[in-house]
Amino acid sequence: MPRKQECEAAGPSTSAARNQAAVNAAQQNSPKIHEGWWAYKEVVQGSFVPVPSFWGLVNSAWNLCSVGKRQSPVNIETSHMIFDPFLTPLRINTGGRKVSGTMYNTGRHVSLRLDKEHLVNISGGPMTYSHRLEEIRLHFGSEDSQGSEHLLNGQAFSGEVQLIHYNHELYTNVTEAAKSPNGLVVVSIFIKVSDSSNPFLNRMLNRDTITRITYKNDAYLLQGLNIEELYPETSSFITYDGSMTIPPCYETASWIIMNKPVYITRMQMHSLRLLSQNQPSQIFLSMSDNFRPVQPLNNRCIRTNINFSLQGKDCPNNRAQKLQYRVNEWLLK
Repeated sequence: MPRKQECEAAGPSTSAARNQAAVNAAQQNSPKIHEGWWAYKEVVQGSFVPVPSFWGLVNSAWNLCSVGKRQSPVNIETSHMIFDPFLTPLRINTGGRKVSGTMYNTGRHVSLRLDKEHLVNISGGPMTYSHRLEEIRLHFGSEDSQGSEHLLNGQAFSGEVQLIHYNHELYTNVTEAAKSPNGLVVVSIFIKVSDSSNPFLNRMLNRDTITRITYKNDAYLLQGLNIEELYPETSSFITYDGSMTIPPCYETASWIIMNKPVYITRMQMHSLRLLSQNQPSQIFLSMSDNFRPVQPLNNRCIRTNINFSLQGKDCPNNRAQKLQYRVNEWLLK
């Protein structure tokens, strides 16, 4: 609310002019731009940092953020989903072992990066290649009615877990894969607030753990994690081709959105909202609302392996059929 009052006092034209001047200055001083110079929210005080609507304007390497036609996230209109009978269930290969990883406060996300000792690969679904899990990233809102990056029929969820995988059959690491064709697969799971907690997220968000990463650059090692516990009990999903949701917004990602959410407790969500974007010496600024606004679908096909109906028109691949959707069967339990 204070930020809104400040903008109104300055006047919309003044604020726009100030932002445009900052963009012009950034473009003229492009060598000073670095890959970390972006934000989800406007800073109340201090220098200009580009928010999502400016990402593609301040750095030519990020121009896809503005001009790309296959950007993510998107609003999923369930009435437009296409049933594809060729989508097989996902296969998660942990080698029967638990994994370890380091949980970070990056200033923008809660990020769990797995160590390289025990690898987790995923295949099946829309994938032609096997993909390796690199990072688990959390998005969440300042209130329960927002926080997810993807929307479902215009509705946001309280949060979204994103499991970021790279194509290890074609590329040596996630950095190379992120800028290359068939490079990334992101499995996305909506988060809802409930009385109980997903066992995997409970390991990350219990009070003893989450308080270790209160400030930017804090890190904490977690061991004995079972990735399969993170997935909801469903083999159903939807999928579409899109992009990374952070700069440089490369359009190299296939998205897989699971048909059921996972749950965290109200106290765990409150603990997430108490994480700071900044270091201890700086003013507290909650990490919450760390989501990119939805992007135009631009006639992309959203496919699903949920077969509600066998009637309707074909997808461009000429093998899938439009489904009739019943809202009470999707993400409401």
